[in-house]
Amino acid sequence: MADSQTTVLDLRKKMAGFVAARDWEQFHDPKNLAMALCAEAAELLEHFLWITPENSKLSVLDPIKRREVSEEIADVTCLIMALCNCMNLDLSDSLNAKMLKNELKYPAEKCRGSYKAPDAKPSNE
Repeated sequence: MADSQTTVLDLRKKMAGFVAARDWEQFHDPKNLAMALCAEAAELLEHFLWITPENSKLSVLDPIKRREVSEEIADVTCLIMALCNCMNLDLSDSLNAKMLKNELKYPAEKCRGSYKAPDAKPSNE
């Protein structure tokens, strides 16, 4: 099902069912899931290591590369769902609360076109 038809809860349930069917709850603690998440994020990063930003955009136009990157993104997402399940966190609540903080930290009128927070110190200090 597409994003427009799938809820976060659907994804969490799918991951919980997968984990339960394999009796993996015993391995799913916050520490191990966070470590696994980092490992999967590193696998995603490997697809773009040592190439220019322009080539990274072009590389995912290749169907094979696009599929590989998609699989790594799915692995990262699975682990985020598993971590939310393990910690009984509501991902939507967490994301919405963080976005409110981001809105305050990075007001659009002060940050447009810049990657730095408005109160960031110059890099030469």
